Amino acid sequence: MPRRDYVKTARPKTTSRKKAPAKAPFPWLLMVATALLVLLFVWFLWTLNKQAPVQQMPAPVPAVVKDDLPERPTQEPYQYIEELENRQIVVEVPELEAKGPFQMQCASFRSEEQADAMRAQIAFAGFSSITRRTEGSNGVWYRVVLGPYESRRQAEADRNRLRRNGINTCQIWNWT
Repeated sequence: MPRRDYVKTARPKTTSRKKAPAKAPFPWLLMVATALLVLLFVWFLWTLNKQAPVQQMPAPVPAVVKDDLPERPTQEPYQYIEELENRQIVVEVPELEAKGPFQMQCASFRSEEQADAMRAQIAFAGFSSITRRTEGSNGVWYRVVLGPYESRRQAEADRNRLRRNGINTCQIWNWT
């Protein structure tokens, strides 16, 4: 089967001959303007060369300033340096009460299979969790819980590591 040239067939056929491109006129105006600018620049440089040199002013001589400071004492009149080195400061720091223990709940499901799937995701992140079955007025729930933690800071650190692994649903509770 012979090949067809669909590009040539889509073009309209013209019967007129192609015209030769017209020659651009020689840019006389551009050449005259350029020559004029070059001559103007050369004239400017020549006039700068013919000007008289600028006389420099002599540098001012600095005046001698008399130092009106008193003489330096031979012994320091203040003893604060020795006092600060030998002084001890006692600061009372009150003990903070522990607000823990804390626990972190990452999910709550109606079915135990979904809770086990979430526990598997948490285990792949490197944490151990448990599933708690709770019964309430609205039915049975399976909660995926981590902890207990002694401080909220420890729980926040684990929650941030879980977030980096794609588990963003964890909440921290005070478990008392």
